Amino acid sequence: MDAANLTTIAVIGAGQMGAGIAQVAAGAGLAVLLGDTDIERARAARDGIAKRLAKLVDKGKLGSGERDAVLGRITPLSSLTECKTAELAIEAASEKLELKTELFRELDVLLAPSALLLSNTSSISITFLAARTSRPERVAGMHFMNPVPVMKLCELVRGEQTSQETMDLVAGLAKRLGKTIVHSRDRPGFLVNRILIPLLNEACFALEEGVGSATDIDTGARLGLSHPMGPLELADLIGLDTVLAIAEVLQQGFGDDKYRPAPLLRNMVAAGWLGRKSGRGFYVYDAQGVRGEPARPEWRNP
Repeated sequence: MDAANLTTIAVIGAGQMGAGIAQVAAGAGLAVLLGDTDIERARAARDGIAKRLAKLVDKGKLGSGERDAVLGRITPLSSLTECKTAELAIEAASEKLELKTELFRELDVLLAPSALLLSNTSSISITFLAARTSRPERVAGMHFMNPVPVMKLCELVRGEQTSQETMDLVAGLAKRLGKTIVHSRDRPGFLVNRILIPLLNEACFALEEGVGSATDIDTGARLGLSHPMGPLELADLIGLDTVLAIAEVLQQGFGDDKYRPAPLLRNMVAAGWLGRKSGRGFYVYDAQGVRGEPARPEWRNP
């Protein structure tokens, strides 16, 4: 199998990440089987892709014919069993170990023995997931950045069992999708999130301790560190539940309290204030996801 010869892939999980992966893959000429818990979620993801592509057409960055071609390559699935013809599957479900483990077991039974099983996990062990299948050498991590159509990086993670043939094919696929790749060993958080999540978590501690306001913290990172987005803004974009899940994986995986999640972060998730996707996190957001003021008066500048 060669990445240039791939024709059909399955993307399992039609949330923000899965929809982004599906859009990029379809844009690269691949037929995409898009699955989720039910067909309505998959259809909603395809509708969201259509809206994003329409904006590109309006801006003159994409022709209407190409838009229609991309959408025509994305097929929402009514059942996971319908993805059995895929040459590889990319799992993009929520960052929950039990859910991902069950999906890998199901996909291992459904797909042909030659098919690759890839995970978009941002922190969970590829080695662990691979060991739950009958093809551990054909399992790897393919961690896209959010939003997938915009961000150029793709982090490739090699499990202890992953073959070189698999890594070569996954690298070829990432390049076909227009991504720049970095390689990581299978360690908690891999490369990107091992660096990023402690930064976001420390920003939560700083806000909780009243060291600075939310806007001061974010402005300081943007202008003082040349970051395009402040850490609290970025946490809201990622989803505070996802940030918390990765922080917990880091703490458990390394057994080091320096990775412990901030109590404020835990409380925000417990309250259901997950960031942009819920309309409230460290900031409030309108129905279009446009950021407003910090969510609490004490988080605003004096």
